[in-house]
Amino acid sequence: MTRSILFDTETTGLDPDTGDRVIEIAALELVNDLRTGNYFHVLVNPERDIPPEATKVHGFTLADLEGKPLFADIADEFLNFIGDGKMIAHNAPFDFKFINAELKRAGRQPLDYDSRAIDTVIMARKKFPGMPANLDALCRRFGIDLSERGTHNALLDCRLLADVYVELIGGRQRGLGLGSDRQQSSTSGGPKKRKAVTGRKARPMLPPDDATLARHAEFLKTLSDPIWLQE
Repeated sequence: MTRSILFDTETTGLDPDTGDRVIEIAALELVNDLRTGNYFHVLVNPERDIPPEATKVHGFTLADLEGKPLFADIADEFLNFIGDGKMIAHNAPFDFKFINAELKRAGRQPLDYDSRAIDTVIMARKKFPGMPANLDALCRRFGIDLSERGTHNALLDCRLLADVYVELIGGRQRGLGLGSDRQQSSTSGGPKKRKAVTGRKARPMLPPDDATLARHAEFLKTLSDPIWLQE
């Protein structure tokens, strides 16, 4: 079983080095790359104003965050939830930089980007070179429902990104083997070999009769420019 965390943040701006802060964190637990239903979600008081241009992106004003916990108050809960597995994010350098700035401010160890980060933007650009790699574009490409998405929302974005991530690593069919994997791991003898089915005779191939061949010939006359006659 492989556990990883997919996460997203909303912030007061674009750069923690100039004083911008985290205002929302959402994180989803993935096991074998699929959602388990366990998640972490919190709104954070940034201890500063929220510029109008940032509010246009995520919809939050400072009034929405009055009475919410400070990051230092939820830092340990967040760290306990994410554990030590891989951390998946869309434009991971942005989210890691903000989370690490908050962790340092709260007196905690920063997350190691090089060993933990998986950036779905990089994955998308490798899979679809030259094509848009933003979340909306990827959802449309994979047929993922965007009807609930208005302004950016960290928890909803995580749920959408979880579906996008599954497609980027090979598609929904990857999850079809989970049940058999669990069954095999629960038996001490390991996976059992499937017994060959014996006692069945091969069904003989019967040639078509004259009437069937005649009907087939008449049907072929109705076709216009069949592909097998094209050069």
